[in-house]
Amino acid sequence: MNISEAAKAAGLPVKTVRYYADIGLVSPTSRSDAGYRTYDATALRKLVFVRRARAFGFGIDACRELLDLYQDHGRSSAEVKQIASRRLDEITLKQRELQALHDTLSHLVQSCRGDDRPDCPIIDYLG
Repeated sequence: MNISEAAKAAGLPVKTVRYYADIGLVSPTSRSDAGYRTYDATALRKLVFVRRARAFGFGIDACRELLDLYQDHGRSSAEVKQIASRRLDEITLKQRELQALHDTLSHLVQSCRGDDRPDCPIIDYLG
């Protein structure tokens, strides 16, 4: 299938599929006589795999590691778990940071009278 068909089937923009090919993450299976990238079912499965991994927030390097493990039938699940655990730790840290932002902003919003007067704890905090 051509790149646009592969992109549609994988649920990705063509630009993203082209980028993945350019960085060697998911290479096209071959090129047509006209030089267009073509993808087979195996390449399509890899594109879907990367799309799903990216949806979990895995970076390109982690996707490369996971894709290598996906293709390695002799892999140990411990390696996969280690990569996923690192990502989970990153998500947990981000949740804490977002909760702290939420709590602070919520406090500021509740403290602000929101009337016609110029005093505002939100502006005071930001200043």
